[in-house]
Amino acid sequence: MRETVRRTRAILRGLTPRASSRLAQLILVANFVALGVLVVGMLALTETRRGLVNAKLDSLRSQGELIANVLAEGASDGFPAPALRNDDARALLRQLYVPAEARVLVFDKGATLVADSHLLADVFETSELPPAGAAPAGDDETAGNLPGRLLDGFADILRSPEERAALNRDLRDEVRQAIAGGIIAGVRREPDGRRVVSVSIPIQPVRAVVGVVTIESYDLDRLIEADRRALLPFILIAALVTGMSSLALTVFIARPIRRLARAAHEARRAGGRRVKMPDLRARKDEIGELGVALSEMTDALYDRLDAIESFAADVAHELKNPLTSIRSAAETLPKARDDVRRDRLLAVITADVARLDRLITDISRASRVDAELAREDVAPFDLGGLLESLAEAYNDTPASTVPVLFERQVRDSHVLGREGPLGQVFRNLIDNAITFSPAGGKVYVTATRGQRESKPTLVITVDDDGPGIPAENLEAVFERFYTERPTGAAFGTHSGLGLAISRQIIKAHGGRISASNRLDATGACLGARFTVELPAAPQH
Repeated sequence: MRETVRRTRAILRGLTPRASSRLAQLILVANFVALGVLVVGMLALTETRRGLVNAKLDSLRSQGELIANVLAEGASDGFPAPALRNDDARALLRQLYVPAEARVLVFDKGATLVADSHLLADVFETSELPPAGAAPAGDDETAGNLPGRLLDGFADILRSPEERAALNRDLRDEVRQAIAGGIIAGVRREPDGRRVVSVSIPIQPVRAVVGVVTIESYDLDRLIEADRRALLPFILIAALVTGMSSLALTVFIARPIRRLARAAHEARRAGGRRVKMPDLRARKDEIGELGVALSEMTDALYDRLDAIESFAADVAHELKNPLTSIRSAAETLPKARDDVRRDRLLAVITADVARLDRLITDISRASRVDAELAREDVAPFDLGGLLESLAEAYNDTPASTVPVLFERQVRDSHVLGREGPLGQVFRNLIDNAITFSPAGGKVYVTATRGQRESKPTLVITVDDDGPGIPAENLEAVFERFYTERPTGAAFGTHSGLGLAISRQIIKAHGGRISASNRLDATGACLGARFTVELPAAPQH
């Protein structure tokens, strides 16, 4: 359970953009500015439209109630029961000022139209309730606006069933509901698609309803169309901001990535020829980090290719020497006249074969070092304890003539690394020190604390009592196949790869190894010294 929680947190941390990420800030700001402009404009116009409709409904209701009260007073004089007077209704509508975009309709209690503000003739015959009638001139353009109709259709999809039912009610239902004693106010849609803001108010002298006054306003579509035209600048600004942000993202993201991809393809087709990656070090965002990483990766690959070529050349050269010697001895062997010369030539062939075997073994081990280091996981371990065990193992060997003395000058000698490869490094160094130490000499291994770039390190020195290393060869000893040995050492017993492999392993652990000479007060050489510096493991 804890492992699952830990992995989940790690995934969330990987998905969360860093607070210092300039690229993430650019993307967020660019997109939210465009979205903010559009949203603010839409919200502002939506609130304005909603307030306009409510204000229009309140105005129509006030006018309708006034007309209904006047007609109700006239109807209360009827005998034996109150009744709506059609002539009074038409006379009242002729006296009213009704704007061109509005209409007043009066119905009796049977839902029959008895007065219409658009028809103010002196003689008016009653008729059954017709459709809402022709809208005022000028509305046909709004009603026939195809983009507007499309937007209205899309808006209908987003409305709830109750809202669609209220919008699609007809005037007949509205009048009948008002005759039942209620005030009906809202927006409805005409058969031709126009939206109408209407209020139907019952004419009620006492309790009985004798008719209905309906006031309609036909300018809602025109107002909505004006709102949409007002929204157009916001849309254009948002589109402009989005276009500019897209251009900025293209310039700052897409173009550098395209340059890196083009350089990567060119490097793949170059056939080993060095291709310089685009220099993006000036950028302080993820694209710059990607460019630097790709540049360093390609440089490392080129260095590895060069190293492989150089290694192959060195191997061919080193293998050629014993093969030449074996060939020469094999050609001379049939011509040997006595057993002494024949045995000497056979000994040369045997020694060279052993040398070839040793070379091939060491070459194979050197070529596998990187793969072995990549497979093994690093872990903290006590390097001081490892060195102490090595010293005891050398001293317990019966054939050992040079003692190995280990001194630990630190309390904590833990490092973060791979115990096997690092053990191989110090065995190589101790073997070399024993080889160069004279009879009666000693090998000193010391562990001390150091510091590099403000980080603690563990420093291991391996000293011998030998003749030392020529000053001009202090760096050359780490080159492959360097085999300079003291006088009397058997020729061909060392391949010259031990120190090269040691440096390879130390560099893979983030450390460094160097060679120097120990000098006394007079400047005389006391022996060689190899210094290994490794990062110390974090203390718990």
